[in-house]
Amino acid sequence: PLHGVWVCLALCCFATAACRPLPKPVRMATTTSVENSGLLAAILPAYERSAHVTVEVLAVGSGRALNLLEHGDVTLALTHDPPAEEAALAKGTIANYRKIMFNDFIIVGPAADPAGVAAASDGVDAFGRIAAGQALFVSRGDASGTYSREQQLWGRAGRRPVQDKLLETGQGMGGTLRVASERNAYTLTDRATFEQLRRGLRLALLFEGGPAMLNTYAIFIRAAATGADRAAAATLSDWFAEGEGRPLIASFTANGRRVFSLWPERTPRTRPTDLPTTEPQNAR
Repeated sequence: PLHGVWVCLALCCFATAACRPLPKPVRMATTTSVENSGLLAAILPAYERSAHVTVEVLAVGSGRALNLLEHGDVTLALTHDPPAEEAALAKGTIANYRKIMFNDFIIVGPAADPAGVAAASDGVDAFGRIAAGQALFVSRGDASGTYSREQQLWGRAGRRPVQDKLLETGQGMGGTLRVASERNAYTLTDRATFEQLRRGLRLALLFEGGPAMLNTYAIFIRAAATGADRAAAATLSDWFAEGEGRPLIASFTANGRRVFSLWPERTPRTRPTDLPTTEPQNAR
């Protein structure tokens, strides 16, 4: 009889646990460059195991990620477009803003380098050479942080390619790199995605380094989120910014290279205009 009581209690406990509702997934928007780099696939499973929650990642351009957050389709976002982030902060749609890591943009293209990009003095000069040399440039042509930086560089160069020398893909970073490779063209890319895909591309790294090429990443939550959704988003955001996510980011490699630098401790990081105090690990 006593044995039967214990069996009954065990079955009741099992039934109670089985009927307990699972936590809602945390919905997170991020850039295609972060997704293409392989970073989230490498580190998020550790968080999901420890927090007993599923993280659903939507990989889109930075501008689209901010729109998804504003409309409540996600509660958390990780982007790399400081001007767009600054506008969202001013509008009051995002909260808990923190820079978490950085790397750099690079210019890749045909190894023959017909525009002489490798000899450029800085990123602005490199873009000016591409336009002046009437070389084919492949652009993402989307609302991404990479496209935003491209537009800034054309603006500062004071010129841009003629219409038939500028090909907009409307694709993410991986797709755009593949088009540039197929067309023997130049493009602007984040370093992490290029390193992840480099072996399958006929593109050479032609220009790197300098303040104009710095690429910073920030994480933040939806300001209007409430209750359990806000708590879950804040917990994941803290994991990236303060917790066990940091060493995982630091140790992540693509093509055998470390492609993200952690935001330095005790360095301002709560404004889109904040800058790190050190150079990206792979910048020249």
